[in-house]
Amino acid sequence: MTNPRDTARPSRPFGRTLCAMVTPFTGTGALDLDGARRLAAHLVAKGCDGLVLNGTTGESPTTTDTEKAELITAVREAVGDRVALVAGVGTADTRHTVELALAAEKAGADGVLVVSPYYSRPPQDALEAHFLEVADASGLPVMLYDIPGRTGTRIEPETLIRLAAHPRIVAVKDCSYDFLGTQKVLARTELAYYAGCDEHILALYAVGAAGCVSTVANVVPAEITAILDAFDAGDTARAAELQLRATPLIEAVMAAGLPGTVTSKALLTALGLPSGPVRAPLRPAGREAADGLRAVYEEFVAG
Repeated sequence: MTNPRDTARPSRPFGRTLCAMVTPFTGTGALDLDGARRLAAHLVAKGCDGLVLNGTTGESPTTTDTEKAELITAVREAVGDRVALVAGVGTADTRHTVELALAAEKAGADGVLVVSPYYSRPPQDALEAHFLEVADASGLPVMLYDIPGRTGTRIEPETLIRLAAHPRIVAVKDCSYDFLGTQKVLARTELAYYAGCDEHILALYAVGAAGCVSTVANVVPAEITAILDAFDAGDTARAAELQLRATPLIEAVMAAGLPGTVTSKALLTALGLPSGPVRAPLRPAGREAADGLRAVYEEFVAG
């Protein structure tokens, strides 16, 4: 059978199956570096070839700059050079974002994830200038993060096409929910696209994406990897079957009324893996929600 990836875009600057890893905390809410090392090693052993640290799922709005750097260093110690580490550095302040990018480089990250500045909602020319300043600040390659539902600002396709000319802007984490716009950028640039919405993993991969940045991979890393493995093997029917079979779990983790950080940590706790509590203003899943998540998870893994 012909491998559908044979003629597709091969570039995977940060790997293929990336997990948007939670940041483990101790019972008192402190950074749990030992837990982070153990969780990272587990995710890599189960098939993840890249980890995104200090992202939304990693509760970056509530971790300090020092904690962010310590987390990168600790995870690097745990996984060595086996996988790429991409550090979230995006803030609402260009100067602060540059500082975090430089700190991530010093701590051992392989790349940075830069979200659109939130709340201030800059126009496209200011947004473009922001990303260029961050890309110029360090030697690390940049993954842009397009998630207008959280930031209030879309990185428009024409802006992405212009930004692709910068040698260190190499990838996009796509949560735009604009499949046509995504395809326009894929068709006109060499940017490596990563599906940032778990329900879009296979659809985006089928039109040339490099892989995914998955929150659900915190709890089922091997199963998320299997979707891409099946497609790469040329078994597109099996890939579709696996993506569809994951739908109830994806919905429970990502679209059931609680943030993915909360649901992922609830499931990780139930599975005996490092996670710990969430930090305020987030609140942990209640008993009913946690039990429901566990039921959906158990049905998924039993299937």
